[in-house]
Amino acid sequence: MSELITGATTALITPFKNGTLDEATFGRLIQRQIDNGINAVCPVGTTGESATLSHEEHKRCIEIAVEVCKGTDTKVLAGAGSNATHEAIDIARHAEACGVDAIFSVSPYYNKPSQEGLYQHYKAIAKSVELPFMLYNVPGRTGVDISADTVCRLFNDVPNIYGIKEATGSIERTVELLSKQPNLYVFSGDDAIDYPILANGGKGVTSVTSNLLPDMKSKLVQAALKGDFKTSKAINDELYPINKVLFCESNPIPIKAAMYIAGLIDTLEYRLPLVAPSSENMNKIEEVMKNYNIVGAK
Repeated sequence: MSELITGATTALITPFKNGTLDEATFGRLIQRQIDNGINAVCPVGTTGESATLSHEEHKRCIEIAVEVCKGTDTKVLAGAGSNATHEAIDIARHAEACGVDAIFSVSPYYNKPSQEGLYQHYKAIAKSVELPFMLYNVPGRTGVDISADTVCRLFNDVPNIYGIKEATGSIERTVELLSKQPNLYVFSGDDAIDYPILANGGKGVTSVTSNLLPDMKSKLVQAALKGDFKTSKAINDELYPINKVLFCESNPIPIKAAMYIAGLIDTLEYRLPLVAPSSENMNKIEEVMKNYNIVGAK
């Protein structure tokens, strides 16, 4: 099995131009992440609008990430999630064939499986590949919560399941997970609480904000992993206003708007049913962004 990914990882946005995947911009955004010390990029998660991409687009995003990261120190932690297990297996196998370093897979949305269903779903996907595999729990989006006991059961029973992107927003959940299974790799999936999760033994973060501020997120995480919690907390506190405003509407609506305001993407396009933020929220985002030095902003 490949080396396990830790550290600062970015849940990449998916840029569109005239309704289609903007491959050139996507490649540039990934290169910017590499240049600013991010340990791994995460294409086609929630922030990447995976729910409204075609399977071909989903697979192409993974291919581009592998192409751009090849020969660098930045890994690819690819999204391979679906509410249909067979679809997730197909994407996972494609990601493995492309040469990604690891996979993360969101809990099945809408159909609300039982804990046994979640166990069998993840076991089937993880066993279909040999890559390191991370669970991704975001019940606020999916309508289903992978319980700590189910996470531990999967960790114990399936050799390549090594961690979880924990996006319940609950510090207590991280405490529970690591008290039950200290060897589990817990990644913060909520930007505002990166520092407390790392201070409690988390191994990394998967960030929305690092699309905009990869340099700051990288420093925050590396400081914590070295035991310099004072520096890590200071950066986490400094980032609080931007972390907050980037969730004023459903992710990735605000982060895409912020990237557009900064000139990092040329067009502000979403896939329906997502639309641009209200003018009031657009102004809020722009105002908060003035407090940060955004590398590469135009």
